Amino acid sequence: MEYVQERIATVHDFTNPVPSAPTDSTAVVVPMTHREYGVPAAERVLSTLARVDPATVVVPLRAPPDRVDSFREWLDGFDVDTELLWCNSEPVESLLARSGVPTDRGKGRDVWLALGVAAPDHEYITVHDADATTYSAAHVPRLLAPLAHEYSFSKGYYARIEDERLYGRLFRLFVAPLIRVLSDRHQAPVLRYLDSFRYALAGEFAMTAELARSIRAQPSWGLEIGTLGEAFDYCGFEGTAQVDLGFHEHDHRAVGGETGLADMADHVGNALFRVLDDHGLDVEYGSLPSAYRRTANRLVKQYALDASMNGLEFDAPAEREQVEAYGAAVTPPGEDERLPAWKDVSLSPADLERAAVRALDGPSLTSGED
Repeated sequence: MEYVQERIATVHDFTNPVPSAPTDSTAVVVPMTHREYGVPAAERVLSTLARVDPATVVVPLRAPPDRVDSFREWLDGFDVDTELLWCNSEPVESLLARSGVPTDRGKGRDVWLALGVAAPDHEYITVHDADATTYSAAHVPRLLAPLAHEYSFSKGYYARIEDERLYGRLFRLFVAPLIRVLSDRHQAPVLRYLDSFRYALAGEFAMTAELARSIRAQPSWGLEIGTLGEAFDYCGFEGTAQVDLGFHEHDHRAVGGETGLADMADHVGNALFRVLDDHGLDVEYGSLPSAYRRTANRLVKQYALDASMNGLEFDAPAEREQVEAYGAAVTPPGEDERLPAWKDVSLSPADLERAAVRALDGPSLTSGED
């Protein structure tokens, strides 16, 4: 048990709290693909949200046309008000193209679309992944409680321990050591801010509707780290909190292959270095990869000790192999692909909702590929 406060307000789980929170003025965004259909983790999330009873649950869905009807029927089976937003449908894609909005698909773009739909009618928005098999009815009120105390942004953190192993590998072995090295080299407030988060890649966060309208979202797996950069610019240390959500058990990804952790590291690294570029940091990329690997491997030794003391299994050679793989992502950011803030875009949320309704209620479901 510890009581340490970071530079941002850190809310601990001392008593398994379920605080009073403004759920009746909150939209919960749960991004999904057709692969979540009928999966136990997603079933648990939606069933739990029915007990929480927020104002609405917005589900931005990326799916091929032949899976949408069955997904909609499955979603309607839960006792919670839901709004399905088929993100890669032809009406939505066409509207985005006409509005000059980038059409690259990914989790970040799906969440960005849902934020646009949810923000006009709700005071607060929370975002939750659908892959947590330990999802709790306390999560939404815990994330919302800081917002009711005049904070603008709230981020979840939790322990990733499952099957007697440490998980959270992309954060432990890539993001945390990389930020540590950069913080040693640059005395920049934005790096102190990023270093304050105990789990910067958590998919669970909450914000005011005004912040939701101000975010320039990364279109893919860089969403979480990019959102932290946007939150820093909007509300800084004083307006940010992080909240203990206990233990989380998630689906796990392989390191290699498409959508594997190494591929995700490319997106996360690009988003991180974009944030630093926004703040004028002159990063020395030539020496950074080797410095990152040294720091990450020191952490592997520390994780090994922690695992040993807690009777957990730990494969140090495999962790060091991951460090080598993630090191390839320590490169300058590419082209800025962030989506514009909703407050700056010509696209109307009402037009987006109408396009989404046409996609689901038209005579046939037509779309591009998944």
